[in-house]
Amino acid sequence: MRFASALLFIASAASALAAPFANATRATTRGCANTVTPAQAAAIEAQFANDFANAGLVDSDFAGSNQRAGNIQVYWHVIYKTTSVSGGYISDSAIASSISAMNSHYSGSGFSFTLAGTTRTLNANWFNYANYGNSYQTAMKKALHTGGANVLNVYTVGFTDGTLGYATFPWSYSGNPVDDGVVILYSTYPGGSTSGYNQGKTLTHEVGHWLGLYHVFQGGCSGSGDYVSDTPPQSKATSGCPSSQDSCSGGGVDSIHNYMDYSTDPCMNQFTAGQITRATSQSATYRGI
Repeated sequence: MRFASALLFIASAASALAAPFANATRATTRGCANTVTPAQAAAIEAQFANDFANAGLVDSDFAGSNQRAGNIQVYWHVIYKTTSVSGGYISDSAIASSISAMNSHYSGSGFSFTLAGTTRTLNANWFNYANYGNSYQTAMKKALHTGGANVLNVYTVGFTDGTLGYATFPWSYSGNPVDDGVVILYSTYPGGSTSGYNQGKTLTHEVGHWLGLYHVFQGGCSGSGDYVSDTPPQSKATSGCPSSQDSCSGGGVDSIHNYMDYSTDPCMNQFTAGQITRATSQSATYRGI
């Protein structure tokens, strides 16, 4: 996994994606802490093509019945400020239901997820203030991160600024292995207290980024978009769950039901075949999955 220095900068600058906005009990929309510009995406994709070839992989390895994926071990890190649910101390059953929901959402993709371990850490500063790129999240991850590129680390925190979650991309792993993983609002598990975002789909969305997927509205109406051929061009994120939306003329209606849009949890129910092909090729190249 070799990166030119310029691409290391691009990857680190764009390593977190999708911070849906919420508070502990209610969310009105999803938003994004970091985005990838079309120019950054083009450079990242050029490097991916090179790394894919250098890994000895070919497109036919990821088509139809040859599609590759695998089981992913998950380490779940519960960060809490008090030993109540509202203080972030979520139960083993909440974690198990999150893993079960994610396996359901990724059903048919070839990816599956198994809980390998759980940690619980009392740290009010991490719970309240850990967020993309800051010193609290860096300290949290340095203390708790487990495993290599093929292991998923999930951190649940409180996010006092309205964030629902963020993730690192697979191509940024080699530049900062300890930073790798997904951070989500603790109350987004199935049955959690964040109305509209409590079916576990924030985790599914962020893991999509961890596997190499962009938002379906990446790049807008022109250019290469999200680099997946079977997601129609889309110029804006979806809010709520409209009956239909077509933000780019021609090419099909927006992917309002896609896990990589910003719809509410009840609206999300699908990945496309092209997204799965991309996720498996990204994961094979950068994560050895």
